[in-house]
Amino acid sequence: MAFAITQTCCNDATCVSVCPVNCIHPTPEERAFGSTELLHIDPGACIDCGACADACPVDAVLPVDRLTGGQREYARINAAYFEQDGQAPEQTGTPARSGPNLHAWGAPSFDRVLPPDFGPLRVAIVGTGPAGMYAARDLLLHTRAEVTFVDRLPVAGGLVRYGVAPDHPATKKVGETFARFLTHPRARTYLGLDVGADVTAAELAAHHDAVIYAVGAGTDRRLGVPGEDRPGSVPATTFVAWYNAHPEVAPDAVGLSCERVVVVGNGNVALDVARILVTDPKTLAGTGIAGHALAELRRSKVREVVLLGRRGPEDAAYTRPEVLALKHLPGVDLLIDDHDPRIGAAVDASGAGDKAAVLRGVAREAVDWSLPPGAAGRRRRIVFRFLSSPVAVCGGEETRAVRVTGTTAELEIPAGLVLRAVGHRGVAQAGLPFDETTGTVPHERGRVAGRPGTYVVGWIKRGPSGGIGANRACAAETVASLLADAVAGALPAPAGGPRAFRRLVRRRRR
Repeated sequence: MAFAITQTCCNDATCVSVCPVNCIHPTPEERAFGSTELLHIDPGACIDCGACADACPVDAVLPVDRLTGGQREYARINAAYFEQDGQAPEQTGTPARSGPNLHAWGAPSFDRVLPPDFGPLRVAIVGTGPAGMYAARDLLLHTRAEVTFVDRLPVAGGLVRYGVAPDHPATKKVGETFARFLTHPRARTYLGLDVGADVTAAELAAHHDAVIYAVGAGTDRRLGVPGEDRPGSVPATTFVAWYNAHPEVAPDAVGLSCERVVVVGNGNVALDVARILVTDPKTLAGTGIAGHALAELRRSKVREVVLLGRRGPEDAAYTRPEVLALKHLPGVDLLIDDHDPRIGAAVDASGAGDKAAVLRGVAREAVDWSLPPGAAGRRRRIVFRFLSSPVAVCGGEETRAVRVTGTTAELEIPAGLVLRAVGHRGVAQAGLPFDETTGTVPHERGRVAGRPGTYVVGWIKRGPSGGIGANRACAAETVASLLADAVAGALPAPAGGPRAFRRLVRRRRR
């Protein structure tokens, strides 16, 4: 029986590297890698060895005969990917398979060769999220580097710890894979140390051969509409941090005393937020959700969550696996607000692989927003409202509604809480250049412009796009640049060593 890759796929391609028959696609060498929502196993080529399941850091690979509930759809999704001419669609230019268990192999590649006398480097990595940990993994496993981890928070993990929804424990499991590098014999970890406040960027650089900044995108994007800072209008980043017990978000930062919540945006974060708001707290009690958040959800009056998207269902920001999960949420109805004929037309005309196709079978109606969410014993529900943008957050001392665009005129959707889920944004780092337009640090293949020995990786490098696995290739590029500079003798010589840095940190923490 073949294996299938399911919803929690992180796209880091660990499974690709261990498959003995090359049946997992797209591979990192193929055009679609990084843009597909998950990787796929060819059921006609899989030999059922289980190597991919053993290697997967997020438990996304399962035998087809063990798929249950909504997971069963992934057997079809995996198989459908390979129905074009009997081969992976991205393998254009390669010959078709000559038998049931053969995929064409690419040419061998040796991208990095270090001289035999290449000595150990001391590298500081600022940030312990996925991007920083993939960089550390590369350095610790493939060189003799000594790594200094620095994180301003008292707990390591970055977005794996504080950004993944608590009802996705398999995704959080990748943190266990990363955590082993924090205790590596050639690694030292300084938590609760803020670069820019406790030590300067110059001081950190002076004690290391190189510094890699993996600080992510630490704030939210703005809507730019009147009233968005009104009480009751909260960034989704704050809400996510709240239910994950982020130390910088107060336990009382969110109240759920209203019946309707409007989430501006329909990306995966927006869907996570919506799902947590309507999930039975009894289900969440067995997860790692913060105690204060669980208590508030038990008191919650929320009956309806509206997902507001400015584009149509064919261009929605979410991935199909996240919507599939919503369709199987117990006790929760999904509804499409059919206020514009283009919405239903896009769903009906969608092809099997189109993003809008995942909404086939979801009920549609023109919603009467004057009715309370709990009218007539209605079950909890999530409403997709496409082709509609926020104009203003309305209210006095608290939020009472969101004014949005409609087919013919603006209208108000009554809501006591608005969550703004329109993306993250990078924050300027003390001592580094910063591009205000993109919210990133200017760089060339990870090298920070005008700062020899300083590098970036992850969202602060490329902007807030791509999930956990996207950071693996990003980190490989940055580490390759760092090692090339080391081989070329282009790294500044550090003035101090590990002991001097420890003494510096002790002095600053007094």
